[in-house]
Amino acid sequence: MTEDSRYEAVRSRDARFDGAFFFAVSTTGIYCRPSCPAVTPKRVNVSFFPTAAAAQGAGFRACRRCRPDAVPGSADWNVRADVVGRAVRLIGDGVVDREGVAGLASRLGYSARQVQRQLTSELGAGPIALARAQRGHTARVLLQTTSMQAAEVAFASGFASVRQFNETIREIYAATPTQLRAARPGRTVPAPGSRTPPPSGVPLRLAYRGPYDSAQVFDFLAARVVPGVEEVAGEPGTRTYRRTLRLPHAPAVAEVAERPGTGGWLDCRLHLGDLRDLTTATQRVRRLFDLDADPYAVAERLGADPRLAARVAARPGLRAPGAADPEELALLEVLGDGVPARAREWSGAVVAALGEDLAERAGGLTHLFPRSRDVAAADVSLPGVPPERWDATRALAAALASGEVRVDPGADRDAAERRLVTVHGVSAGAAAAIRMRALGDPDVLGVAEAFGVAEGSPVEGWRPWSTYATHHLWLAP
Repeated sequence: MTEDSRYEAVRSRDARFDGAFFFAVSTTGIYCRPSCPAVTPKRVNVSFFPTAAAAQGAGFRACRRCRPDAVPGSADWNVRADVVGRAVRLIGDGVVDREGVAGLASRLGYSARQVQRQLTSELGAGPIALARAQRGHTARVLLQTTSMQAAEVAFASGFASVRQFNETIREIYAATPTQLRAARPGRTVPAPGSRTPPPSGVPLRLAYRGPYDSAQVFDFLAARVVPGVEEVAGEPGTRTYRRTLRLPHAPAVAEVAERPGTGGWLDCRLHLGDLRDLTTATQRVRRLFDLDADPYAVAERLGADPRLAARVAARPGLRAPGAADPEELALLEVLGDGVPARAREWSGAVVAALGEDLAERAGGLTHLFPRSRDVAAADVSLPGVPPERWDATRALAAALASGEVRVDPGADRDAAERRLVTVHGVSAGAAAAIRMRALGDPDVLGVAEAFGVAEGSPVEGWRPWSTYATHHLWLAP
């Protein structure tokens, strides 16, 4: 997009571009999302930024009307496989907060200086600024949804000190933490001495853009639930998806409600063992439900293919579910060898034998999925699981545990797929499926061959949204 086309999107309050870019107004010192309902400023007073962090770095504060920090992420970061895209995905997963810039650079295979230079050049902000903007958003969520004390919010959000927390909140929101808390919807006065989040967990509204085919996503997940780790309860239209999460600081449970016919967000509750995991848990749920997708771009590209046009028109807002735990997903793909029913059946035996018990049972959720190192070290046979599939699963687990294969958000997708097919028992189809879901690649062509579509055919015209074409093909016409 040019700056003129961006301004036209602002003039028309086009929500399709929320999260794709931000605009700031020099006369007010405020930055907004493109769909902000405020009066459109004059073009001469408007500047554009690729990220909220870049706008904040230029001295602008977040608009209180449109809350630009609560928009969906840009679909560019799902598409891009270069170091910038990989870095943004890792920062979203909280790597900078946990490991610093040096840890981020090490995961990417670059020096810290190179990472800083590339991010600043393309995004107008370095890794620290991007992580700081994310911490500010996390802090606002905690201030407005829990009764935690401000000092607890500060450290739970990833800030190093209360002073840093206070300064950041004032810079981003032009308000103190106390003022932000007072402005929360349906505010109630916390009980004296209250220091913990409410029993119902942390409630979130997970934003998305455009139409969202929630029935398709919930059907997809319901067909693949791992007994004891996941469940889908309720009738279509009112279902709730729940699962356990293994997070950096403590286990957690996430639950997401189906909201057919409503636009803008999915309702989510996170029951966290440690509130420092809020950002990481949120990002993993977003990837699972593919909430940063651009359905308009997908429909425009795929709808131009006569083989897909009717399917695309019939399923607006179709999504490509990812993975809340990439290593878990990779092991299950190899265990079932691409057949969801088999993976679902046999995964129960894996969880029963090797899964980690939850400290407190949550409905049908009883376990955390076993770590890769535990699967690799398990010298046992599992009832009902064919030995060849269990051997292949353990071989992949060993490769994941050693770091020979990486499937985290910052992994190089091409390198990961090349290494996957060298692991004993991992087929090319399984590697493509892992790339599609565990690595979140929206442009996987490998599985198209199952539908009689060969590489080099007009299927190339599906790029960069080939994964979505596959999901359309999976569904009935």
